[in-house]
Amino acid sequence: MNPMSDNPTSADTTDFGFRRVPRAAKSGMVRAVFDSVASRYDVMNDLMSLGIHRVWKSMLVTALDPRPGQTLLDLAAGSGDVGLAWLEAGGGRALLSDVNASMLAMARDRALTRGLVGDASLLVADAERLPLPDRAVDRVSIAFGLRNCTDKAAVLAEARRVLNPGGRFFCLEFSHLRVLGRCIARDEASYRYLAESIRMFPDQEQLAEMLKRAGFARIAVRNLSGGIAAIHSGWRL
Repeated sequence: MNPMSDNPTSADTTDFGFRRVPRAAKSGMVRAVFDSVASRYDVMNDLMSLGIHRVWKSMLVTALDPRPGQTLLDLAAGSGDVGLAWLEAGGGRALLSDVNASMLAMARDRALTRGLVGDASLLVADAERLPLPDRAVDRVSIAFGLRNCTDKAAVLAEARRVLNPGGRFFCLEFSHLRVLGRCIARDEASYRYLAESIRMFPDQEQLAEMLKRAGFARIAVRNLSGGIAAIHSGWRL
């Protein structure tokens, strides 16, 4: 099931995996999922993608074109893979934003270990309502996070709002996921949700149309590993 948009059949409900839940409840439910899996999340990503997610993220960072003096806002930053790689590749300041403080705590620990604390800032915030001024950053990225947002159109609109003219937005997302929650994560329910959320996510053409409706220009789609994942990008002109 790949809906054209994230608009629910009822204005009061939205998808949580294959379930319908109150819109106001979804963000808290998603936070609970990631609180539950935070300490095992990176290991699970390795197992679910056979480690290929690291290659995909490396490709995303290359596409971001890190440069000194430019600022990256990484939404749904999780444990910091993309934002810290941006810094290590020579990019300017990285703002790692996530609604889940448990995941950002892992990013903070990684930044400390790598000596990147001075260049990485952490922000606990909802990507649908960013506490940032207009035209504040040069790049916005989101990797494996947009599907967890209640109002995806609002996230895309916020990403465009905070971009400087000439800035670019990038979204890396799965299209399929193998569920290993029962035997590896010891949290079958949480990983069932993650698998189902991928099945409910818009396909490449639908997401490209959503970027267009959000006001992005020169939209491009790059399929990875035969379409198992894709990088969508768009410019704020």
